[in-house]
Amino acid sequence: MSGAHTIVVGIDGSESADRAVVWAALTAAPRGWTLRIVTAVDPPAHLAADDITEYRAVADARLASAEVLARESVDESGFDIVTAAVDGKVAEVLMAESHGREAIVLGASGLGESESGVLGSAAVALCAHGSSPVVVVRGRSIDGRPPTLGPVVVGVDGSEQNQAAVGVAFEEAAQRNSPLVAVHVWSDVSLAQVAGPPRDWETIAASEEVLLAESLAGWQNKYPDVEVRRVVAQDRPVRVLSQMSEQASLIVVGHRGRGGFAGMLLGSTSYALVHTADCPVMVVRGPGG
Repeated sequence: MSGAHTIVVGIDGSESADRAVVWAALTAAPRGWTLRIVTAVDPPAHLAADDITEYRAVADARLASAEVLARESVDESGFDIVTAAVDGKVAEVLMAESHGREAIVLGASGLGESESGVLGSAAVALCAHGSSPVVVVRGRSIDGRPPTLGPVVVGVDGSEQNQAAVGVAFEEAAQRNSPLVAVHVWSDVSLAQVAGPPRDWETIAASEEVLLAESLAGWQNKYPDVEVRRVVAQDRPVRVLSQMSEQASLIVVGHRGRGGFAGMLLGSTSYALVHTADCPVMVVRGPGG
């Protein structure tokens, strides 16, 4: 089927995947998008034929349960949902599913999770290399659901790569009728400890304010109805964004920051946030990233 206006959620039967299904349904339904619910089917090689049949039956039951959950989460009676049990390893299935989608959505654990229970290895790979925006549904719950109220927060670093994340954040804020908080953190280290001549902190701060304004200008013209609040801070990006995630409905970040390179797996800020933020995190790849 066509990937146009389709949001994909990957499931594995975990509670974390259920929260991802709810988030994806709440996002897709009011926009008229199709929700595609996918589970990977990769039975161990040693299973007998009867056991493989049972293995596939479990996958089908998992999909049916997820579809019921999705429909119960929204009010739209005509909500288009499709389900698919796809043969293959989890990471390969999800990577293929990410092509041409509006987003691909995952829970914060499962799908190849580590022994410590943090974000699964397949999910980390998808955040780094997936073709569409990747949403990791994590953090606090409101009445058992992911948060839907609160601003959309976007990390802005002034790079060309980051413009894709800024654009997606504006669109998300517009769709949710939520304010947008644009955050630019202008020092990853304590510059006061760096050797060299005394710095004019006011001048540096003013120039970073200008950088943020320039990064937002075109998007503010395109989305004039989105209320924008700018935040410029001298701090570590992950610390500022993590604090803001406690009140946000969504954090949007690029998959790698300014100074990253094409072979980088996942930027340190993005990696930290998909493991620790208190709300869903969307990771957006820039052009050619």
